[in-house]
Amino acid sequence: MKSPLLFILPIILFAGCNRFSNKDEEKNHPKRIISISKQYSEFIFALGAQQNLVAVDISSTYPEAVKKLKTVGYHRALSIESILANKPDLILEDGPESMGPEHVVRQLENLKIPMMSFEIKASNIDSTKLLLNEMGAYFKKEKAADSLGKKLDADMKTALEKAKTYKDKPRVLIIHYGQANNVFFIINNKTGAGNMVKWAGGDMIQAPKGVRQLSAEVVAKSNPDVIILTDFGYDKLGSAEKIGELPGVSSTSAFKNKRVYRFEEHDLLYLGPRTGENVLKLQQLIHRNGQI
Repeated sequence: MKSPLLFILPIILFAGCNRFSNKDEEKNHPKRIISISKQYSEFIFALGAQQNLVAVDISSTYPEAVKKLKTVGYHRALSIESILANKPDLILEDGPESMGPEHVVRQLENLKIPMMSFEIKASNIDSTKLLLNEMGAYFKKEKAADSLGKKLDADMKTALEKAKTYKDKPRVLIIHYGQANNVFFIINNKTGAGNMVKWAGGDMIQAPKGVRQLSAEVVAKSNPDVIILTDFGYDKLGSAEKIGELPGVSSTSAFKNKRVYRFEEHDLLYLGPRTGENVLKLQQLIHRNGQI
């Protein structure tokens, strides 16, 4: 008869191996993370994984708690001094094309500071949930990712069902202020914002091919029912009078009917765990009259 110890020993060894590998993994996991992505920053807080987040770029403005972190500049106008002062052992970024200026990116590469972007790009609801799962696995927050995905599905179901009840389809123009180039431009409908307007039951106005910067001709010709300015641009102008000075805006039905609204950039241009909630907010704006 074989001794029971022969069966117990492998179990002890297996458990021991797992224990030490987990400790090693925890030891090697980044302790000082900088997020140069407003989308990643929101996901990290939503997952409850922000304990090692030490700094963000200035476009990371949600949730409110993220504003308490140190900033390293705008994601296309980064400060190498601010980045190094935070002593990161990992930088999270959407991709090389989302970071700048180029000489700062080269410096980071030369200093061999680890930079990483997650594989999934959140371009629709399904891929948003996949990114939640990918980040949840990385930060060991799988249960939180699963809960967030279920809530997103439920919110989207409510929003899409509500969109079917509207008889009209307001024409929406979205104007965004580009901090890097200090210009106002028209948001393309092949974006998260385009999907948001569609899901909310609106019809997003598309500028002619090749046109990006705001122009009086495009605005006047499109004559939108609703104009939405992202937060930085809206706040920069600060009043209805100043908004009316944007090229072509004062002649539109949207301006004349006081249907020019402010919307947070990160809520409109990027999909995330609150996208269903944000579609519902957008519906309230584009399907009723309001005040500038």
